[in-house]
Amino acid sequence: MSNFKNDNPEDQLIEKIVYINRTAKVVKGGRRFSFSAICVVGDGQGRVGYGLGKANQVPEAIRKGVEKARKDMKRVAITDVSIPHEVYGKYGAGLVMLKPAAPGTGVIAGGAVRAVLEAAGIHNILTKCIGSHNPHNLVKATLAGLRSLRSAEEVAARRGKKVEEIIG
Repeated sequence: MSNFKNDNPEDQLIEKIVYINRTAKVVKGGRRFSFSAICVVGDGQGRVGYGLGKANQVPEAIRKGVEKARKDMKRVAITDVSIPHEVYGKYGAGLVMLKPAAPGTGVIAGGAVRAVLEAAGIHNILTKCIGSHNPHNLVKATLAGLRSLRSAEEVAARRGKKVEEIIG
């Protein structure tokens, strides 16, 4: 019996399509449609990225978006339960509040924010979208908030103290 388990981390990525937009260009023969897709890719272990793909067909737009998202992947600080602390992420008119939650709470978030958090591997979190509900800005604001998170170890190392002194 052979085992076909693939240990390549690139194959274990979570790909989510957040939003697909159709635009029309009016030409002499009628309308020409073009599509853009916002995609989020994460490994479920704290690495997450986002990409915007544009093409004349939906599958091609999704493929381009996922490709860009893989290149954009960066590590975010998460704990085994949630996120280390409350944070606000802002991009344009989109403002997202991310608040750590107790185990068993689940992901309480809207569509665009939920996709980013699930791809990052966060299981317990409270969120609130303030201002714009545009999916482009919400995804970027969520990523800005997650990337600004600092773990207790990072803060302790920067201040030259022990983790116990920081946590209290």
